[in-house]
Amino acid sequence: MAESVYKIIEVVGTSSESWEKAAAAAVERASKTLRDLRIAEIAELDLQIADGKVQAYRARVKLSFKFED
Repeated sequence: MAESVYKIIEVVGTSSESWEKAAAAAVERASKTLRDLRIAEIAELDLQIADGKVQAYRARVKLSFKFED
């Protein structure tokens, strides 16, 4: 097996519905500008709150992609 090198970045996705949709939004958007995404790891989940109510679900996602020659 050839050796490979991967870069890891963090992005934050948001959704008014769920953490799952927030994470999916982060991956979907990142995939528009990054090629060959390999792994997504949820680093942190949090909520945006206003007037005592949840306004948005936020997912901080670590994404890795392979460096190309």
